[in-house]
Amino acid sequence: MTKLLEQAFKAARNLPPAMQDDMARIIMAMTGDELPVVQLTAEEEASFDESLAQAEHGEFATDDEIRAIWAKHGL
Repeated sequence: MTKLLEQAFKAARNLPPAMQDDMARIIMAMTGDELPVVQLTAEEEASFDESLAQAEHGEFATDDEIRAIWAKHGL
């Protein structure tokens, strides 16, 4: 381990736990061991769960519903 890396780890140990986790994610991402983590809210997780359940049952939006959404957002 290089002297600079040792200093960095020593400094990181004095950070709050959440910042230590952020630093660990950055290091892991840079080494290719882990992709950056996206934290979802409980509402976002529930939305994904609902969407996956709908997809399993073949419940997809119709072409007209998609066009209406695009029009609503100016697409």
